[in-house]
Amino acid sequence: MEPATLATRLASSAVVPIVKKLFVHEGAGAGLVDRPVRISGLVSFRGEQRTLTERDLRRLAGELTDRAVKASGPHEAPDPPTRRELADALATALHSIGDLDMDDVQAVRLGPEGLARQLAAPASLSEAAEAHFRPLLHTACLHILNFFSRRSTFIPRTLTEQTQQLDRLVSITDLLLERIPARSAEDARFEQRYAEHIARKHGELTIYGLDTDRTREWRLDSAYISLEATRDAGDSLRTATPLAADRVLAVSDRVLLRGAAGCGKTTLLQWLAVTAARQTYDEHLAHLLGRVPFVLPLRRVVRDGLPPTPDRFLHAVRSSLAGAQPAGWAERVLSAGRGLLLVDGIDEVPQAHREETRRWLRELMGDFPGNLWLVTSRPSAVREEWLAQEGFAELSLAPMSRHDVSAFIKRWHSAADAEPGLADALVAAVRTNPDLGRLAVNPLMCGLLCTLHRDRRGSLPHGRRDLFDAALTMLLERRDRERSVPVADGLRLSKDVQIQLLQRLAYWMIRNDRAEMEERDVVAQLDRCVSRMAYVEATPYELFRHLLDRSGLLREPAEGRVDFIHRTFQDALGAKAAVEEGDFPLLLDNAHKDQWQDVIRMAVAHARPADRARLLRGLVARVPAGDGRDGGDGSDSPKRQRWSGQGQLSGGGVRSLLLAAACLEQATDVPPQVHAEITERTAQLLPPRSTSAARHVADIGGPVLLSLLPGPEGLTDEEAVCTVVAASRTGTDAALPVLARFRNGSSLDLRRQLVWAWHRFDTDEYAREVIAHLDESELYFSAHDVSHLRALAGMGGRARVQIVGTYHPRQLVEHVDSERLTHLWLRDGYARHDGEDWLAAFPNLHTLVLPGTTPRYVRQTLPSHLSVVMESELS
Repeated sequence: MEPATLATRLASSAVVPIVKKLFVHEGAGAGLVDRPVRISGLVSFRGEQRTLTERDLRRLAGELTDRAVKASGPHEAPDPPTRRELADALATALHSIGDLDMDDVQAVRLGPEGLARQLAAPASLSEAAEAHFRPLLHTACLHILNFFSRRSTFIPRTLTEQTQQLDRLVSITDLLLERIPARSAEDARFEQRYAEHIARKHGELTIYGLDTDRTREWRLDSAYISLEATRDAGDSLRTATPLAADRVLAVSDRVLLRGAAGCGKTTLLQWLAVTAARQTYDEHLAHLLGRVPFVLPLRRVVRDGLPPTPDRFLHAVRSSLAGAQPAGWAERVLSAGRGLLLVDGIDEVPQAHREETRRWLRELMGDFPGNLWLVTSRPSAVREEWLAQEGFAELSLAPMSRHDVSAFIKRWHSAADAEPGLADALVAAVRTNPDLGRLAVNPLMCGLLCTLHRDRRGSLPHGRRDLFDAALTMLLERRDRERSVPVADGLRLSKDVQIQLLQRLAYWMIRNDRAEMEERDVVAQLDRCVSRMAYVEATPYELFRHLLDRSGLLREPAEGRVDFIHRTFQDALGAKAAVEEGDFPLLLDNAHKDQWQDVIRMAVAHARPADRARLLRGLVARVPAGDGRDGGDGSDSPKRQRWSGQGQLSGGGVRSLLLAAACLEQATDVPPQVHAEITERTAQLLPPRSTSAARHVADIGGPVLLSLLPGPEGLTDEEAVCTVVAASRTGTDAALPVLARFRNGSSLDLRRQLVWAWHRFDTDEYAREVIAHLDESELYFSAHDVSHLRALAGMGGRARVQIVGTYHPRQLVEHVDSERLTHLWLRDGYARHDGEDWLAAFPNLHTLVLPGTTPRYVRQTLPSHLSVVMESELS
């Protein structure tokens, strides 16, 4: 029997009395000021004040079944055993109403079929019962929803939600009308096609190291992890508060984002491009609505120092739609201020062409104002404030937090279809092994660890050099052998031979300041290698194709051009070649260049002890006598030898010294006097006196500098904050004792920085060592996930709580101390899953802080007794 047929036969008078007994009665009103009107709170068979026992529930289910059987007629009525089976099944379904995570308005929106799908169904029913159960459950759901719609609070709540939705639609429509002018039908059709192209092209990420005959891609939606970005603002501590990297363009429409190799800059650009292309509305990403993304990797689009004009953007990236774009389309998009220009990799433009690239950016912004710009670079490829005159805000990506690392590892193993338990084992290893913890600082290194952990069944390297050596062994030797991939006799190359060939290519690219090679240059370099390898029978071109197809380290981004799958592999192989060639003067002469930083580190790791000492001494010798000693105010006092981080880094001296200190971590055998000189001279730079300097200390110097950080005795409040920034940014457990030294400080800026760093460390340990000791006055305690809320509750709660991320209101009601809370800061927006009534769970809450992007219609619906403050209004 169809559900509609039974519903018409079964009179309402037979069902309504039963349905009413399932629910409690509530008073009138819109239901906006009480606790959330959740279905689980409406049922009469749960909670302390229940009026219906489970036995009663089963009796009512039996009664409803009997009435439905009578309505179905004598010829279609089931036999007594089937009736009992139906009654039990219906009782199970009705009981699950109390577990629904929705309110009555949301349930009605689902409709009877949708509500029925949400309820529990028996694992198996007899064929006879199955034929009657669906119509019976549909009928019950129909009357339940009818009951909801007749409640006194339903219509006011529905009208309120409809008003909010209408206001939201009006806001979106106004925004789109403002950003999208009248277009020709041809432009509109092409933009739709282009958006679909961008979503497909950038909607997946490569999983480095996976077998080539299995999927090497994973969906961006499931792989993307939002990292933090910190504004580089000299000595301004207020603007150093981190923000979600994917929202930086909501703060400024022109951003220069710095980040180390492998930290996720390119992935961020992909995510922004796909989000803009899909045009999915998000209150925090409203600035992307109506935008047309242009992804411009400079390594590919800049040819001979000549960046492309807008009409050549798609041609420059070799888009398959380049020939289909209407004439003048790109100029029309940019003239309307609708462009989202994602310019990736200033550091991958040869040094000689970077100034030309800056002029290109300036001219485009002058000719086409009003567009969004995000430009990425390695940390020191360009000087501080390189684009400041063009109105660019400068921010830097922070290393992955413990939570980020854990999330990445689990998502990687899920995408790779790895064995159960491997992800948890690796997460535990990274958290307990300091060596692994220092390696898992960015998505690339985490990906390598995941690959090796799976391939080597839990056996992992302990240092950066060992990590890359193990990755090369896996890619060049074990993979094809273990998979029995057939290889031509002339191309059966050992791992060492393949590494020599790849080193040659990597070193050529480094020396010539190139991110790609033309095929003819690749073949020429391999020809020079083959001429010295009598045992290699293949031709240079055959070697090129073999390495491209089988090594897993090379790729062909465009026809006739070759690069490494990631710049880090290029740097590691090139460094080994430089050491074997004995090109130590060349390494030192280029130590001040950002693109040589990782090359220097790996060269120190690969060098013999004598050569290693030579490199380290050479780095220290590059530091002028006064560099790092001038306190920035003209004072040379030994007691105030400080570094402000402003201007000196690009000069090379301080940068070389920090690099030398960082290299100590890779150096297994260093003369004591060399080690002492490096640490003593580096200590003169500390503490950093600006957030910019602190970032450089952490990013270049790394964990090795933790033992040199002073304080808190003898430091100003500003120096203490910068020291905490430097220590926390390393993200290693070794930083915890350093941070704990500052926990009794009175400075509000210092306490804010200590609270924010919580998510980079173990939740419970950091709570015991730092959070529990902080002075609570005027301090918002940041909670990045539910574990932080639980930890705060375990410490008796806090009056001021800042919520970072998206939470369901139920989680806040459950885990935030309802009596103590007076100030609530929803940093990532307002949780509107249940309307606004969940705030009533906090009787002493009087101040609500919201981001400036919170829509007006949301603010207007908040309870009148709350003082609503925008983030920009905070002192």
